[in-house]
Amino acid sequence: METKANHASLPVAVLISGGGTTLRNLLQVINRDQLPIEIKLVVSSRSDAGGLQYARDAGIPIRIATGREFPAPESFRDAIFQPCRELGVQLVVMGGFLKHVLIPHDFAGRVLNIHPSLIPAFCGQGYYGSHVHQAVLDYGAKVSGCTVHFVDDQYDHGPIVLQRVVPVLDDDTAKSLADRVFAEECIAYPNAIHLFAQGRIKLAGRKVSIKS
Repeated sequence: METKANHASLPVAVLISGGGTTLRNLLQVINRDQLPIEIKLVVSSRSDAGGLQYARDAGIPIRIATGREFPAPESFRDAIFQPCRELGVQLVVMGGFLKHVLIPHDFAGRVLNIHPSLIPAFCGQGYYGSHVHQAVLDYGAKVSGCTVHFVDDQYDHGPIVLQRVVPVLDDDTAKSLADRVFAEECIAYPNAIHLFAQGRIKLAGRKVSIKS
């Protein structure tokens, strides 16, 4: 399966749960004319997510889909993806989205996530935010990094698109390591999305190749 983009600016939805730092970074890259996408929708799993302000400031439509409002996995899935269909979204980007959501068949291979470790290490349910970085330090790992991957119905499990590596320093704290990894996330995620927008990602089973 090859990703396809039919517009000069790829229609994208961004899913958030918290402060929206990934959304902020994407908006900054778009504003520098370095990412050919248009964010058509921001969906939050929390009505009080700080990142919603970035969407409001940019004039991007907002939808709230909470697990309390949609307790069944199928209804939660539909609350997120039906608005994406209505707006012609071709790619869904998870930006710190902390709720598990099923991926509908028509969006298979069209949902990306970024995780702050080198998958398959330090990933899965419960591994998010500072928990990831503290686990890296506690284990004594010498490198960490970030992973952009396609999303399937399991936590942090889908095919890997790209990874970037950072060293783990002897005097690191979870905060200092998180800052170093996030700097790489700010490069990796726009790069992966840009590749998708250009139709350069080829997905075959679990293997992802990048067309030149």
